[in-house]
Amino acid sequence: MGVGLFNLSPVLAQNIDLSHGGQITVTALGGFDWDQNNKSVTAYDQAKAVRGNVTVTADRLVALYRKKAGSDDNTQPKPEENAGQKNGGDITKNDSGSNEIYRLNAYGHVHIYTNTDQAWGDKAVYDIDQATLVLTGKNLKLTTPQNLMTAKDAMEYHSQTRMSVGRGDASVTNLKDGRRITADVLVGYSKPTDEKDPKAKSTPANTPANNNDDMTRSSKLEKVNAFGNVVVRTQTETVRGDRGVYVPDTGIARVVGNVHITRGANQLNGNGAIINMKTGIAHMTESPGRRVQGLVVPNESNNQPK
Repeated sequence: MGVGLFNLSPVLAQNIDLSHGGQITVTALGGFDWDQNNKSVTAYDQAKAVRGNVTVTADRLVALYRKKAGSDDNTQPKPEENAGQKNGGDITKNDSGSNEIYRLNAYGHVHIYTNTDQAWGDKAVYDIDQATLVLTGKNLKLTTPQNLMTAKDAMEYHSQTRMSVGRGDASVTNLKDGRRITADVLVGYSKPTDEKDPKAKSTPANTPANNNDDMTRSSKLEKVNAFGNVVVRTQTETVRGDRGVYVPDTGIARVVGNVHITRGANQLNGNGAIINMKTGIAHMTESPGRRVQGLVVPNESNNQPK
């Protein structure tokens, strides 16, 4: 059976991608169950799926497959050769070349990782046709070398648009300096992996690093849109609002809608604010003709928000 899969990024993890590449090899200590009626293969006990540099581990993996377009369906997987193997097995050994996996489901202690990016959850569903990954469960987390994303309800990655979504008390934290933004929903966009840093040294075309391409380079977070109960914290101030946008490269965040800037006992209220998260300074902005309102405590006058 032809086996192939996975793609996540993230808010961030563009390189956790099983949607293209060679075959996916699946192994498990508990062996496999084939359901030829429903066209599925289930791997039990420390199940692992590997494609290129992407690895998925879980308590149980379920691969759904179908006949490839234009192929003859004269052969079927042979479960008796692999089912019940206790020391692991490779379901690609009986590859007929006529089938393809279109969905991979992972259950229990799910961990998805490459050389640079990692994601964790209790359940993962990867839709190959849509190149979409959805993670659910407790302690949802996605990391790249630069950023950490967490969420309570769900995390999604859409590889075709390089879009990552955190739902439910979601947060994105810069791992180098601790800059953090939280909201009900965060939507992050990553730069394409072919947009190389102009300062980076070029790699000869025939080197192994270049041949691995997307699978070895971590994606870089380009922009984060925030919706609902947005909170941006700097070293000295907390800014709250309805919506926001954050650009990690510049460290600039803009928050709009019922904005409150708080520093100690001081508070300013308005319709918008621009925050420089590198300097920790927030500026209240307003529409023409509208006033900024605030409370300034006299003995903290030297620490007012600007």
